[in-house]
Amino acid sequence: MSRILIVEDHRAIAEGLGDNLEADGHEVRIAPDGLAAIASALEWRPDLVILDLMLPKRDGFDVLSTIRLRGATMPVMILSARGGETEKVRALTSGADDYVVKPFGLLELLARVQALLRRSAGHPVGAVPAESYSMGEITVDVPERRVTRAGEPVSLRPKEFDLLVALCRARGAVVSRADLLNRAWGYGPAVITRTVDTHVAALRQRLERDPDDPRIILTARKAGYRAVVDPTTESR
Repeated sequence: MSRILIVEDHRAIAEGLGDNLEADGHEVRIAPDGLAAIASALEWRPDLVILDLMLPKRDGFDVLSTIRLRGATMPVMILSARGGETEKVRALTSGADDYVVKPFGLLELLARVQALLRRSAGHPVGAVPAESYSMGEITVDVPERRVTRAGEPVSLRPKEFDLLVALCRARGAVVSRADLLNRAWGYGPAVITRTVDTHVAALRQRLERDPDDPRIILTARKAGYRAVVDPTTESR
């Protein structure tokens, strides 16, 4: 059973979504405002947060940035009537893992919830071949969604892990920002965003011994990024 925090000030929406998530076997709590959301996210430590942006007391952006700064790494799905590109980019660069616009299709939303929970828990669907990569002291186990540095576990948010895998699978080749957006987020080529740069910076903070002098994830000027992967450690 997964624990899901719904942050929504519209009671009917919150209760309706909560009923459906409980019917799917999840434990649900509802926070009606931003202050209650921060307290619940940090104290209850849910497996997933579904977060509205337009909230009383503290808005969704403030909630998101606060819980991330305080070390909360659970996936966060934004569920908002604000569907503009600016809001989506701001949310994703602030640490959100998915963005759903109201009104939404219930079946699609439930499927997205399951996908985020599955990625976060490291439970891939069906039999998958072994796939791992080594970059110096960094090891990436793709099926287990596990990253270690010198044998010690490294905690990554779901999209940070997806981005790292996309770089690893390029086997040292440069991958453009547009391709990384498509591979890790499913965005088309028309989307222009700093999401990739922000997530690369976060990865360097977690993986590099000196983030200001990266040796694992390198920048290809005006072209994109590449990961320094040891090909002899890759298995499939």
